[in-house]
Amino acid sequence: MGLYDFTFYDLINRNAAIYRSHPAWYEADDGRELNFGQVKEHVDRVANGLRKLGLKKGQRLAVLGKNSLEYFILYGAAAALGCILLPINWRLSADEVAHNLNDCEPKILFMDPEFQDLIDGIQDQLESIKTYVHLKTNGDHQMEFSALLNNPPVFEPTAVANDDGFVIIHTAAVAGRPRGALLSHSNVLCANMHLNYLFHLTGEDVHLNLLPLFHVGGLFMATNAFHAGALNINMPKFDAGKAVDLIQAKKVTLLFDFAPILGSIMEASEKSDKNIQSLQAVLGLEAPETIEKYQKLTGGTFFCMYGQTETSCLATLGTYNDRPGSAGKPIQLAEVRLVDDYDRPVPVGQVGEITMKGPMVFKGYWNLPEDNKDTFRGGWHHTGDLGRFDEDGYLWYAGRKAEKELIKPGGENVYPAEVEKTILEHPDVSETIVFGVPDPKWKEGIKAVCVRASGSNLTAEALIEFVAQRIARYKKPHIVEFVETLPKTPDGLIDRVAVKQKYGDAH
Repeated sequence: MGLYDFTFYDLINRNAAIYRSHPAWYEADDGRELNFGQVKEHVDRVANGLRKLGLKKGQRLAVLGKNSLEYFILYGAAAALGCILLPINWRLSADEVAHNLNDCEPKILFMDPEFQDLIDGIQDQLESIKTYVHLKTNGDHQMEFSALLNNPPVFEPTAVANDDGFVIIHTAAVAGRPRGALLSHSNVLCANMHLNYLFHLTGEDVHLNLLPLFHVGGLFMATNAFHAGALNINMPKFDAGKAVDLIQAKKVTLLFDFAPILGSIMEASEKSDKNIQSLQAVLGLEAPETIEKYQKLTGGTFFCMYGQTETSCLATLGTYNDRPGSAGKPIQLAEVRLVDDYDRPVPVGQVGEITMKGPMVFKGYWNLPEDNKDTFRGGWHHTGDLGRFDEDGYLWYAGRKAEKELIKPGGENVYPAEVEKTILEHPDVSETIVFGVPDPKWKEGIKAVCVRASGSNLTAEALIEFVAQRIARYKKPHIVEFVETLPKTPDGLIDRVAVKQKYGDAH
């Protein structure tokens, strides 16, 4: 903690001083509310409790739970100690959860009681975890989060630099293996400042925290609202009807949207005749017809963007009306460049790989030095995404590079390679190709084109369930099409381009 350092814990101290009695957090499921002064007190008590449990700077603590006040407080306590928080996607399978935990070797695991059975099934694989803590009261003698609040409210800070690691978020499984993206305090605070500036946020704003806190969008929207002195309204799990109730009652002004969230909210509003006019800013990825309906209904502004976990959520941003269909322009503290396969800049209007440098770029993939060397080659972060710039500097997203192809159903990242690997574990499938197709609900769906083994009568339904039992259910194919053969390249490999051209519809 030096003269020029400022961390997320410093932000908590700053806001406690200037927004002390202003409401900071509201729990929609039970009505609990903390002001900014109380958030600091809770953070300090929990940080003291974690210190007693032996947690030291640089060590990891993991969280497997739905959005909650306790979850947010743990981010603050980790920041105070200089520890790194590892949020676990609760939609993952047991094997995937075990992989992510073992990848980062946390000392403590916090979890909702509903995930106790999952953890019991893999606990013998989790050698690094010494302490298990329930985020909620469960009455089964498991240590509970509430016990950590029975500690002194004054914390002696650890020396933490703004470039120190703060959170590890696992990305989708490129080449069948998730990678932990390490983000620093500076990454989070820089993202906050961009969002504060671009949304013109003040302490009068109200954010509806819908996206999970294990997702970079959910986390950074919560921290950016907190940074501005705004109120976070927390929902443990999205429900359109409850979201409409909260928007009307709490005068919610902004949220982050992945399809079909916004469409579901507007539909629920129309059915209940409840008012969502206060919702004046929505950021995310959505279909044009949904965006235009929202803006007409509320008079609000939809913000379009391009970003990924590795760019601290943002790289470009703009309003939908600026240039419909684009992802906006590069944010204030980012240089975005498009390059060819030899890292040479491409001309305006030509498609190239999106690369970026600046304080929003993450610190690297956890324990993967060779991946980092490749990703950061030439002093630029190579995203694996493709885009083109128009004459006015707007970025137009153009998909993923072939070797890093990605599907985004409802905002989640799914790599075809991981789904293909799982499908091929079925003895009745000899070949498969997985790719994204248009989907009216999720914006992009997952389609698998498969060749059955000789004599097999495998059904699409049975194969979909087979995949769902082995990896996170959101990664299962929505559509399975069986064919006699798949087109091949001259060297005998499956021709992905030809498969997508021939079978690339949603039927």
